[in-house]
Amino acid sequence: MKAGQLDQRVTVERFSRTEDELGQPIETWAPLFTCWAAVEPLTGREYIAAQAAVSEVTARIRMRFRPWMTAQDRVIHNGTIYMIESLIDVRSEHRELHLMCKALS
Repeated sequence: MKAGQLDQRVTVERFSRTEDELGQPIETWAPLFTCWAAVEPLTGREYIAAQAAVSEVTARIRMRFRPWMTAQDRVIHNGTIYMIESLIDVRSEHRELHLMCKALS
């Protein structure tokens, strides 16, 4: 992977559940790390669901390998939140990750 191809900043967040001092659950997304990546939109489509227009965008996000990442994490790029559908360790070399994502609308 050439460093020059990773030209966009993304933040990876992880969902966490904690409790406040009264024992009430607190559910938040906390930043895990920020890194350089390549965000490549793959498809976009619009359709009607329950009489409301819905837009769906899928993207591939390429970044350096991080063994602790999971499909339960999410990525933020330029204000767009991408939910990770799958993580692919390219050629099982532990050098590059491809994240197949869907943007939240």
